[in-house]
Amino acid sequence: MNLNLKEQLFTELRKKEDRMIEIRRYLHEHPELSFYETETAKYIVDFYKNKDLDVTVESHINGENGVIVTIDSGKPGKTLAIRADFDALPIEEATDLPFASKNEGVMHACGHDAHTAYMLVLAETLAEMKDQLHGKIKVFHQPAEETPPGGAIGMIKAGCLEGVDNVAGIHVMSNFPFGKVFYREGEVQTARSFFKLTIKGKGGHGSSPHEANDAIVAGSYFVTMLQTVISRRINPFDMGVVTIGSFDAKGQFNIIKDQVVLEGDVRSMSAEARKVIDGEIKKVCEGVEAAFSVKCELDYTTDYPVLYNDPAFTRQAAEILKNTKLDRVESVEITAPIPPSEDFSYFAEKVPSTFIYVGAEVEDKAVYPHHHPKFDINEKSLLICAEVMGSIVVDYLNEE
Repeated sequence: MNLNLKEQLFTELRKKEDRMIEIRRYLHEHPELSFYETETAKYIVDFYKNKDLDVTVESHINGENGVIVTIDSGKPGKTLAIRADFDALPIEEATDLPFASKNEGVMHACGHDAHTAYMLVLAETLAEMKDQLHGKIKVFHQPAEETPPGGAIGMIKAGCLEGVDNVAGIHVMSNFPFGKVFYREGEVQTARSFFKLTIKGKGGHGSSPHEANDAIVAGSYFVTMLQTVISRRINPFDMGVVTIGSFDAKGQFNIIKDQVVLEGDVRSMSAEARKVIDGEIKKVCEGVEAAFSVKCELDYTTDYPVLYNDPAFTRQAAEILKNTKLDRVESVEITAPIPPSEDFSYFAEKVPSTFIYVGAEVEDKAVYPHHHPKFDINEKSLLICAEVMGSIVVDYLNEE
């Protein structure tokens, strides 16, 4: 299992742990929103170009901020792509960290700064050791994971997966125990759709409802009926969630509204459930139109698919990790499905892939979930990420 080579890799990574943390903190201080990560992309490119590394660096993939680094061993073998995202979120940070965001209203509240930091140092180290490997490594520094249509799809359209046999990714998890690594075969994260519904009726005075056509009543009926889509239209052994996150109907207390706007979020764990939910929501709109003589204008978007971990490749990765001594890892375990969506799923649709989860729960202070203004991670997890991904790379490429 390439023990000597992995130990050599681990030794180098441990020497560089402080630099990983330093990079993470710099990126945390300078977050950028999806599709606007120009300075972050430049930082990534400069990291490679400012070093004596024999690698190929491609930037501005598909006109966006993606960066691809190819590490070619010069020997025949497979090609493994490893991916890290680097965009931030439109959140005002409230952590009081000494390296808190300097960009007002923007925060690394999901750990993408950690993904980029560990990946940069890991890629540098693998490049330094490439003569001992076989095949190729393609490092995907991906922008815009957080915002549809997502950065992965643009990189795929630009041809990043040409010649790639498998793709591996890691996500740090603030609410998973530090020292544990998690995996799951098959469906692991939900597909996502979202919609905006404008209901147009006829306004009037509250004292004369018979002369108006109340859009609020129609909208309320829509919200109520929507709940039956999950409870009565999808297989009870499958899962789905429909959430109305916005109901814009502000007006005067005695005026009947002529128009309301609702926005909703849809999650599902299979292509079949997604198809049913999407179709049923459209049917509910048609029913509201007929029942209340209103006009429903539905803007419906399906984006990230279900994240499907290829069973064979995922088992291979899990066995590699279980058979590797990782000092800070207590266990490698199967995780339950994870509700949020993830645009790594686009890679997994095209090429057998696996997405691994590294516990990053902070010590001795409150734990906050991803996308929270007080989100933080245990920085010791960066080295775990590097060693986990490095182990997969070494054993995969040098498989006997």
